[in-house]
Amino acid sequence: MERLPMTAAGYARLEKELKELKSTARPAVIQAIATAREHGDLSENAEYHAAKEQQSLIEGRIAELQDKLSRAEVIDVASISGRQIKFGATILLADEDTDEETSYQIVGEDESNIEEGRLSITAPLARALIGKEQGDSVEVMTPGGSKAYEVIEVSYSS
Repeated sequence: MERLPMTAAGYARLEKELKELKSTARPAVIQAIATAREHGDLSENAEYHAAKEQQSLIEGRIAELQDKLSRAEVIDVASISGRQIKFGATILLADEDTDEETSYQIVGEDESNIEEGRLSITAPLARALIGKEQGDSVEVMTPGGSKAYEVIEVSYSS
């Protein structure tokens, strides 16, 4: 069984979503199914079929979250230190062509959100950065071609 690395914050977000689905969404869809059943003939009852489909989606997501949480390997980023980039690192990068600086934290797949600066460990840029240090240069293939970045700063904090 493959372990899924994630930060404590990412784990907490998944737990919160699971709790919300179990305590709010699941009971609401069960109520919607019961209400739709009261309308009679189920074979032509669009409300019933829509509620059943919604129930299927909710149950699928609950199962997916339970699986991910059971396989989670929570990594305490605050306890990591060093100069090398690894999971949990926050990296300040400078685009070598434009000198534009961008900051990313390397996180688990389920936590990634590029707009919030959280880069998935499986992303090409993150894979290229792993093992590098401040001052190193990294080249990564993007859909728009090759991009070169310089590692300005590496830090570890949650």
